[in-house]
Amino acid sequence: MARILITSAIPYINGVKHLGNLIGSQLPADLYARYNRLRGNEVMFICATDEHGTPAELAAAKAKQPIEQFCAEMHKVQIKLSEGFNLSFDHFGRSSSDENKKLTQYFAGKLNENGFIKEVNEEQIYSNADKRFLPDRYVEGICPECNYENARGDQCENCTKQLNPIELIQPRSAISGSEDLEIRKTKHLYLLQSKLKDELDRWIKSKTDWPILTTSIAQKWLHDGDGLQDRGITRDLNWGVPVKDGDKEWPGMEDKVFYVWFDAPIEYIAATVEYTNKLKLGDSAWERWWRTDKGADDVHYVQFMGKDNVPFHTLSFPSTLIGSGDPWKLVDYIKSFNYLNYDGGQFSTSQGRGVFMNQALEILPSDYWRWWLLSHVPENSDSEFTWENFQSSINKDLADVLGNFVSRVTKFCRSKFGESIPKGKLDHAVQQNLVNDLQKQVDNYQAHMEALEIRKAAYELRKIWVAGNEFLQKTEPWAQFKTDPKASAGILQVAINLIRIYAILSEPFIPETSRKLMESLNCDDWEWPRNVDLGLRKLPSKHSFSVPDVLFKKISDDERDAMQEKFSGTRN
Repeated sequence: MARILITSAIPYINGVKHLGNLIGSQLPADLYARYNRLRGNEVMFICATDEHGTPAELAAAKAKQPIEQFCAEMHKVQIKLSEGFNLSFDHFGRSSSDENKKLTQYFAGKLNENGFIKEVNEEQIYSNADKRFLPDRYVEGICPECNYENARGDQCENCTKQLNPIELIQPRSAISGSEDLEIRKTKHLYLLQSKLKDELDRWIKSKTDWPILTTSIAQKWLHDGDGLQDRGITRDLNWGVPVKDGDKEWPGMEDKVFYVWFDAPIEYIAATVEYTNKLKLGDSAWERWWRTDKGADDVHYVQFMGKDNVPFHTLSFPSTLIGSGDPWKLVDYIKSFNYLNYDGGQFSTSQGRGVFMNQALEILPSDYWRWWLLSHVPENSDSEFTWENFQSSINKDLADVLGNFVSRVTKFCRSKFGESIPKGKLDHAVQQNLVNDLQKQVDNYQAHMEALEIRKAAYELRKIWVAGNEFLQKTEPWAQFKTDPKASAGILQVAINLIRIYAILSEPFIPETSRKLMESLNCDDWEWPRNVDLGLRKLPSKHSFSVPDVLFKKISDDERDAMQEKFSGTRN
């Protein structure tokens, strides 16, 4: 049994996430967590809300709520939505937790002790209209790299370039929109990432199995231009982790907080501490996942994120861990994703464009969305959600292939033999051909899941579903029943056992449907079908079953057009 640590990039607290956010980290991470649990591995799957920084402050101000109240309410909203999409987190924490504050201050102290932090007098934008410094996302303007007009002061979401607010062209206040800005002096702490450049470079180059998307972004930040730059880790804000040197005050930093991108990744560790603290398990329970001197050396750690988060997870967070001098567990594999675009434009939280998680669940059950998103995940390039493609995928893959097979088998069996598996016979050659074909497909499916080739895994899973329908077409149990009922019964015995195999293999993609299938089979044996031949014999004759309700309702053209109109939004 392997031990698998899985973290999904933690979502900002500033609002309900859209489907592009969901497929960019949380949903594929859940797929991998579910798969590993089914394979018998021990899994720790961690996520949280990212509650500090300007996105939280701006969203709370817009909602006219105190920021603590806004974050607490939005955390509950995001938990409810994650449950609606059947995301199987072991713990969904909060970056504003006491555990994260303590750990963030601890890391800062260790980095300072080891010579990786320095105080810098820098220039920062000050808004005369707002009478305050404007860090990061409080400044918007034109990206100097790609000319995107709504770039943020910390990073351009269009080209992913990390920015300093003073680099923006035609900067404006994100609070008031005022362009009455000036540059003033202020003092901040910087993480000396440049001192760790060579070590980071060797570490990244050793990860020869990482996706090209991940390593290319990391190498770009390491070597393009002037190379890896030192990064400010404090901000002039009221909301955040107070700046301390471990548990001591930091002279001159009394009114500042740590930069959200410094404390947010630390929340992966802190959320694990939150979880084990809640269960009163003691420090050893979380240390065995995160400290190599406490047992984490045999943990396989996988991170999931969109490509815009890659620089922080390949450079900044590892700098924090390595620079501390402690034996922290570094990530083994980073699965990064391109962007999912929306129907001719882009998803956008700030502009309310696209389908958001709460809206999606109001329209259709979560498995519809999970299947489309995971089977179209933007692994190798950006992909696009269109309503025509969504309709086609649901109708053909889920309704016509999987749903049709289950319906045909269970309804025919009930009509001819009742609601228990009949005892029959099946031609050995026919059964062996099915076993041989399915075993190859299951082995391919496993290989793709192990390699985190998600689209290929979805394609192979659909082929496995198709094999069941092809088996029925070849054997024709309805025709066999007229002349040889025992042969018909043998076909159905295999087919009903195949439904169980489908339920298990499909669970990482469509868990609610898999649960319904297992309930209809009156079965709670989720043992992975390593051996297909044995799997097709798992449920014996006389085992009772029931016919499930329609698994997937087809989407009509009128319904598709209505949804497309409702969520047309604003185009770029």
